[in-house]
Amino acid sequence: MRNITDHRFEDGGFDETIRSVVKNSPWWMTSLVVHVVAAFILWQIPVATKRTSRAPTIQSELAAKPDEPVEDENVEPLPKIDPKEVDLPPTEDEDEVKSDDSDSPFDEPEGLEGDESGPLTGPSKNTSIGLGPGAGGGRGRGSKGKRRPGGDSDQTEGAVELGLKWLADHQDVDEDGKWDADEFMKHDSADDRCDGAGGQLYDTGVTGLALLAFLGAGYTDRGSRRENRFAQNVRMGLRYLMASQTEDGVFGTKATHNFIYNHSIATLAMCEAYWMTRNPRYKKPAQEGLNFLAMARNPYLAWRYVPRGGMNDTSVTGWCVMALKSGKFAGLEVDPDAFEGARQWIDKMTDPNFGNVGYDFPGGGPARPEGKQDRFPQDKTESMTAVGILTRIFLGEDPKSSKLIRLGAKLCAEKPPVWNPDDGSIDMYYWYYATLGLFQVGGKDWRKWNEAMKKAIVGNQHRKGSGRKIGSWDPIGAWGDDGGRVYSTACMVMCLEVYYRYDRVFGARSE
Repeated sequence: MRNITDHRFEDGGFDETIRSVVKNSPWWMTSLVVHVVAAFILWQIPVATKRTSRAPTIQSELAAKPDEPVEDENVEPLPKIDPKEVDLPPTEDEDEVKSDDSDSPFDEPEGLEGDESGPLTGPSKNTSIGLGPGAGGGRGRGSKGKRRPGGDSDQTEGAVELGLKWLADHQDVDEDGKWDADEFMKHDSADDRCDGAGGQLYDTGVTGLALLAFLGAGYTDRGSRRENRFAQNVRMGLRYLMASQTEDGVFGTKATHNFIYNHSIATLAMCEAYWMTRNPRYKKPAQEGLNFLAMARNPYLAWRYVPRGGMNDTSVTGWCVMALKSGKFAGLEVDPDAFEGARQWIDKMTDPNFGNVGYDFPGGGPARPEGKQDRFPQDKTESMTAVGILTRIFLGEDPKSSKLIRLGAKLCAEKPPVWNPDDGSIDMYYWYYATLGLFQVGGKDWRKWNEAMKKAIVGNQHRKGSGRKIGSWDPIGAWGDDGGRVYSTACMVMCLEVYYRYDRVFGARSE
């Protein structure tokens, strides 16, 4: 007898099969089959009712409030800071910011799942060094808002929020969206104005740095003010960069001889924004920025001020590599030979015996501002060594097995951050690169650096009694006159975001 549960029916179909079974079976088998079928039908009735009873209610609730953000009561709130110290931006409701031409901002770029081609693949969603903490905003602490081990604290978090608040207050958010390097204080009252103007030709660069500070803390252009109080700041800053881009892909003016600094930093910010939001309106400007970097690189080596000018330097190369690496992880097209060219340049500039990296000749010192070599001596900083460390890690070199990274990390640890305005040792550019690099290296060099860094940075941020300077850092470092207070504040904020900005790529050494 054919089993009634067999789905390989004859040509007559299910009905014909049932009739055949009933006709050729004893009466007791027929009765059993009928009762079983009847019981099965009755059993299904309440199940089907239960499955469909709530669908109309859910649909009507969603239809009634299509634009209200869904709040999760289980989400850990952002770390609070003293309200007496910070007058936070307004938190009134606004419509959630959504893109009309974007897929979900949380989608992974196609083809990047499990990508092992880059060195920065950790257990979290953040697979790219320099990138912010995952798409969609929120605090950058990895899963479930928990801090990763590494040395941050309520004090460092409070300093980050204060710094971002100062940046938000000094942006041309109601105009073109930029951070004005030399005239940011126009947002202050006449009797309480910040000092620390930067160079008028560096608006694009400092805007990129400010955006990186917000993105590094998880703030994107998405969400209502209730969810993301800095969404408008990020959105307007990115809009300014896009508006500043020329036909050849360059962000900002070419009026300064070293405009490629502005361009590479802006490209980095645009790539990070695209990676974190998946907003397609950021894809084209990011890609065109990367295309210009590909064109500007010297054949077989790296970059300097003049596109394909035949000269290279470690400083410009470091920023270009950061932008290219972020673009790669965002799924954008990147010059396939650029990383190897950068590797060859860093190898060429590194002293094989001591690990120090030169600016434009092997083992030499870093560049210093013109006319300020005596004010900021070369022996007070290892900025190019720090760039070399980070670039090597970008390119897949493991700190645990790389002699040159270990030597360089030791040199940096021997010159940790110290806030001494009198000896010319304050170099926020150096502090930023070394903080990123030594965090990856870990171990005793990182511990030594981290404690000194927190003391120097958190302890010298303007707080109570500083008026409109509250949240900022004085631009008294080597490059302070160029970038100004916006530059110094953005760099210091980014140093304090290192704990959660990305994972340790090769695994943390003993802390």
